[in-house]
Amino acid sequence: MSVLKTYLDFVMSYAPYFYYLPDSGTVDPEWGRGPAPAAFAIDFLYEAYSAKEFESEKAGLHDKIVALADYLLSIQCNDQGKLAYGGFQSKDGSTYYYSVDAMRAIPALLKAYDLTGAVKYYDAASLAGGTFLYNMQHKPSELGIHDKYYGGFAQAVTITDAWVADMWIVDLYSLTGLKSLGARTGEEKYQTMINDALGFYRSGFEGLFLKYSPLPSGDGAWHTTGSPEKLIYDDDFSYALYALYEYEGWSAAVKKVYEAINSIGSCAEYPAYNPAVCWAGYVDVVNLKPACEYYDIVTAGILYEIRNVYDPLALEHSVNTILSKPDAFMYWGVKFSDFSPVERKKSIVTVSWISLLLLNYSPVTSAFTRILRAHGETVTLYSRKEVDGTVSYSASAEIMAVVSPAQASEILIEPGYASNDYVRIYVVSGIAHRDKIVCKGVEYEVGPVEEFRFLDKLMYRTALCRRLIK
Repeated sequence: MSVLKTYLDFVMSYAPYFYYLPDSGTVDPEWGRGPAPAAFAIDFLYEAYSAKEFESEKAGLHDKIVALADYLLSIQCNDQGKLAYGGFQSKDGSTYYYSVDAMRAIPALLKAYDLTGAVKYYDAASLAGGTFLYNMQHKPSELGIHDKYYGGFAQAVTITDAWVADMWIVDLYSLTGLKSLGARTGEEKYQTMINDALGFYRSGFEGLFLKYSPLPSGDGAWHTTGSPEKLIYDDDFSYALYALYEYEGWSAAVKKVYEAINSIGSCAEYPAYNPAVCWAGYVDVVNLKPACEYYDIVTAGILYEIRNVYDPLALEHSVNTILSKPDAFMYWGVKFSDFSPVERKKSIVTVSWISLLLLNYSPVTSAFTRILRAHGETVTLYSRKEVDGTVSYSASAEIMAVVSPAQASEILIEPGYASNDYVRIYVVSGIAHRDKIVCKGVEYEVGPVEEFRFLDKLMYRTALCRRLIK
């Protein structure tokens, strides 16, 4: 609760700014304010408003939601003569109006309407979806910006009617707002927009592509990023997964993409990476490895709903890591090795999503976790790193484990060892072969890790561990 209250106070203080700079005690002047932090802050504060934990904060939460919703209205384009009509200025001073910003704003404005009854918020959401997003989907082909109608959304348009023509996977996030508008209005238009979007994006999504570059400005093909192209942005796919899961549940497409990205674990270059915490900022989908040295923290929150049902052990590990390092998880990105921030910028978007996770989280309940909580003990985990033949370990992490003597039948005793030098551990946390654990002051090396699943859900991990001889 203390962590969640700290996060709440942070959002209340600094939304709708993108970043807070702790070293200077000021908001980031370069990024300023924008629709993304405003919208995601509303999403969190709206749920906090109804939470018993924050009963005493209701008046302040109400006023903050109203202030943020009014800010969104202030940056919405109201010039009917502009192609950006109904869209939202991407940040202070920007001339760009992105499709994804409207997609983020619509659910937030509808929440503000539900809270206050103020029709202006409902009208703004309808304008963003029924006019701006409709035009971003249809106008490019009508104006020759796209060579034909695809069903995807052009990435952005400027206030001077210049187009950014590419269509990005992240715009599957449109499903959330369009579904809500359709349910509220009964207009078939929104379902048609959804169907067209799904018909276009699905193949690129399942193929782990980031964007499509249409003719005549592009090459008429799907692309990843990097040189050569082999990388994806984890947050784009997290947002797409969130919306598609919300729309169609644990479908074959959602399962395929989630498991494809989540199965990419540590590598020789980044041995401390653990996808259970959250996902790397860049992922190499060709060589199947992380492609940077840091976690994109926001993905821990975005993936909550999927993990809560279909990957609860990863969720538990993620939450435990957050609670052990709450300040680190206020930054937009931290390094795998020691959770130090990539930049000294605390993110309102990140904190809003992590706060939603903590507000809704309930510990995993299964036969094994009940055993773990009743009979487990605290051990210290050190993730192994190897660079140029030199072995080191990441910062320590406290995890719960059931530790038992190894059975004689499962031990191949190596020279210099005895049977009591081996133990077997059972955990829900992410562990990897050759990591180090410390149990009752004794250091052990983790052997090959086995995972046990039931009905496609990971139940626990186990490994035979051998005492390290110094």
